[in-house]
Amino acid sequence: MAAYLQWRRFVFFDKELVKEPLGNDGAAPGPTPASGSTASKFLCLPSGITVCDSGRGSLVFGDMEGQIWFLPRSLQLTGFQAYKLRVTHLYQLKQHNILASVGEDEEGINPLVKIWNLEKRDGGNPLCTRIFPAIPGTEPTVVSCLTVHENLNFMAIGFTDGSVKLNKGDITRDRHSKTQILHKGNYPVTGLAFRQAGKTTHLFVVTTENVQSYIVSGKDYPRVELDTHGCGLRCSALSDPSQDLQFIVAGDECVYLYQPDERGPCFAFEGHKLIAHWFRGYLVIVSHDRKVSPKSEFTSRDSQSSDKQILNIYDLCNKFIAYSAVFEDVVDVLAEWGSLYVLTRDGRVHALQEKDTQTKLEMLFKKNLFEMAINLAKSQHLDSDGLAQIFMQYGDHLYSKGNHDGAVQQYIRTIGKLEPSYVIRKFLDAQRIHNLTAYLQTLHRQSLANADHTTLLLNCYTKLKDSSKLEEFIKTKSESEVHFDVETAIKVLRQAGYYSHALYLAENHAHHEWYLKIQLEDIKNYQEALRYIGKLPFEQAESNMKRYGKILMHHIPEQTTQLLKGLCTDYRPNLEGRADKEAPDCRANSEEFIPIFANNPRELKAFLEHMSEVQPDSPQGIYDTLLELRLQNWAHEKDPQVKEKLHAETISLLKSGRFCDVFDKALVLCQMHDFQDGVLYLYEQGKLFQQIMHYHMQHEQYRQVIAVCERHGEQDPSLWEQALSYFARKEEDCKEYVAAVLKHIENKNLMPPLLVVQTLAHNSTATLSVIRDYLVQKLQKQSQQIAQDELRVQRYREETTHIRQEIQELKASPKIFQKTKCSICNSALELPSVHFLCGHSFHQHCFESYSESDADCPTCLPENRKVMDMIRAQEQKRDLHDQFQHQLKCSNDSFSVIADYFGRGVFNKLTLLTDPPTARLTPSLEAGLQRDLLMHSRRGT
Repeated sequence: MAAYLQWRRFVFFDKELVKEPLGNDGAAPGPTPASGSTASKFLCLPSGITVCDSGRGSLVFGDMEGQIWFLPRSLQLTGFQAYKLRVTHLYQLKQHNILASVGEDEEGINPLVKIWNLEKRDGGNPLCTRIFPAIPGTEPTVVSCLTVHENLNFMAIGFTDGSVKLNKGDITRDRHSKTQILHKGNYPVTGLAFRQAGKTTHLFVVTTENVQSYIVSGKDYPRVELDTHGCGLRCSALSDPSQDLQFIVAGDECVYLYQPDERGPCFAFEGHKLIAHWFRGYLVIVSHDRKVSPKSEFTSRDSQSSDKQILNIYDLCNKFIAYSAVFEDVVDVLAEWGSLYVLTRDGRVHALQEKDTQTKLEMLFKKNLFEMAINLAKSQHLDSDGLAQIFMQYGDHLYSKGNHDGAVQQYIRTIGKLEPSYVIRKFLDAQRIHNLTAYLQTLHRQSLANADHTTLLLNCYTKLKDSSKLEEFIKTKSESEVHFDVETAIKVLRQAGYYSHALYLAENHAHHEWYLKIQLEDIKNYQEALRYIGKLPFEQAESNMKRYGKILMHHIPEQTTQLLKGLCTDYRPNLEGRADKEAPDCRANSEEFIPIFANNPRELKAFLEHMSEVQPDSPQGIYDTLLELRLQNWAHEKDPQVKEKLHAETISLLKSGRFCDVFDKALVLCQMHDFQDGVLYLYEQGKLFQQIMHYHMQHEQYRQVIAVCERHGEQDPSLWEQALSYFARKEEDCKEYVAAVLKHIENKNLMPPLLVVQTLAHNSTATLSVIRDYLVQKLQKQSQQIAQDELRVQRYREETTHIRQEIQELKASPKIFQKTKCSICNSALELPSVHFLCGHSFHQHCFESYSESDADCPTCLPENRKVMDMIRAQEQKRDLHDQFQHQLKCSNDSFSVIADYFGRGVFNKLTLLTDPPTARLTPSLEAGLQRDLLMHSRRGT
């Protein structure tokens, strides 16, 4: 048990007398004051008040005259006559505007219960909805206490004979309510209270000698005996949910708290208890120091009516007395409008207004009672900002007293609300580094530290040389447990020389760049750095090789080259000595790694050759670089055998077909290194026959000039002309080569003879004997051609004359058809038959079966069609001016081109009549002329 003498006393309530409101005439309403002008300033209740209650915004009083009075917040006292004699008990519900009262209308022991609906009126007074006798049976007894459940379904009445009457059902109506005796005993009932827990309703019953509870929501009403001592009237109350709705029983020695099935804690508050009340987490006790038994107090309270009484307000959670004052003849203590009201026998009302939380805290701060202030703030549900302010003030107090360990513990409780720099500045002294470390550790555990805090904490560890704490801080089990900025920690550890710890953080938190920086720049462990890169995922491995490849290549070229080979072909991370087979196939762009080999040509060659062999579709830059490297090696090589090998490798590379799209670049590289075979090969591949010819001409390689002409002359005939001009300018004896060129020019008729003669005239060594055979053969061929042309002209003239005669005969003389056989079936002609001017005759049925049109002879039609097609083709080619100009410019024999186009009729104005107008020629004459023209045209051809 906790003795109240050990509890501190505070004045957390302000006491004042309630004043009456002034009326319009300046006089105070209500009863006339007893004497003196000063007394009129304070509210004075009617005399003879016997019972009090509060709720629904009013204080409710009952007096010895049978009246019920209401005092609202406006302090305008109103009342009505409820009973003829007196009012003994009142119960105002808190959730309903219903008032239950017990009083007497006639002399004798015959108490009546009345239920009032305060929202409805009956002649100006509240409506009485139900009246019934309170006595449980036939035996008269006095009502000692009354309680009503807030759901209006239960009402319990206690009596001095020890019985309890329970009304179950709607208490406002007779027909919906049932009455029964719940309890019988030998001791007066002094207190009743309903407690609702879920769907279960309990009723606490306390007498002068015992405490028990009933379950009234069931059928059998099971009872539990809780204790064997009780209390006097008005010395019991039900706490609020902050105390778990416990039933409070205030005895003379102790105050007990009860659950429905067991007794809870008790508190030793001395003094004879007169009133117990619960108010907003406080236990209000009115008592006096005289030792009077509960029974005598119950029976004869008037004997102590003139004693001074002490009102104490206890905070059971925080173990202190919030207020204590002395009153004379307290009638009751009521709670309403957020304040306590103490009624005394003289009719005065004393208001106890609770101070605000901040004021109470400041009172505790002045007495340096910070722990109590913290507990009070928690019980008052102060927000986290307010609590943090208390913790800060408590920490400042401890810090000023030199208790740095205690101060830092309070500062730790402010994390998240108080700016960390406020605390850090206090402990920056080297002697306070342990306290600073503790604060920073908590700051990190709550994930509220920034990079500067991490830096400071790690510096604290390094200054203390506390490797165990440092390892415990950085070696967390999972990523979710990391409460600091990893990159900042790596920087600080690296700067302090804790390379192993920095490497651990970098490796475990995938800060690959920092891991490699430390390995390469600080530890110089190139092998480990390369191994680490080899187990990274593809993207990280590629980026880090681009960044650190040159350093690694300088110190460990072979291993670096091997890793690059794998990275650019089929990279798989090397996890603990084995390749990750489940990783996707990834290949880096090998061309991007060529700059890494700037000072390592041997490794570069191995890398490039590996890529060209293993991955033929490598980027073009690989082959370009490999070609340049081989050309450099070939140009600087002195050993003939090695030089020949390099020559073959370079030619093989050029013939691989990888330089078709970058022909110019390969050609420039070969020319820069004077690689003639490569230059000639590329010229040939690029069909640059003129350049090949010029190359051999520059080197005076006569036979190669002829060979080039023979090999490529079909594709570029001008090569022979250039060869002839080249040899014509030479003063040496080149008769053999000139003759070979002339022979080919003659066979292909590439140049006119006059041009040949003019070309060779520039050579002083070329005599007539060189071109004599050429000129003789040329003249003979021209003579033969002239003879053939004359014969052809003569034949054409004769055929033309003959055709003209036939046309004239057809126009002027009749045509006699003497054919006796059909030209198709060779059978004898029979009428009807068809005859054509060309001389062919047909059976009509044969003609209809084989002819394509009525105007064309089936026998002559194929030949006539060829002639017409030739005429149309010549007509179409007549307007090909651009084609004629092109052929004229490109041809070596311009005269032949002109003659050809002249023969086509290009220069003649020809009109071809295929479908003459019907108005000029009759159909038969038109058909005849067409047949005649076609027939003679066929003969002419």
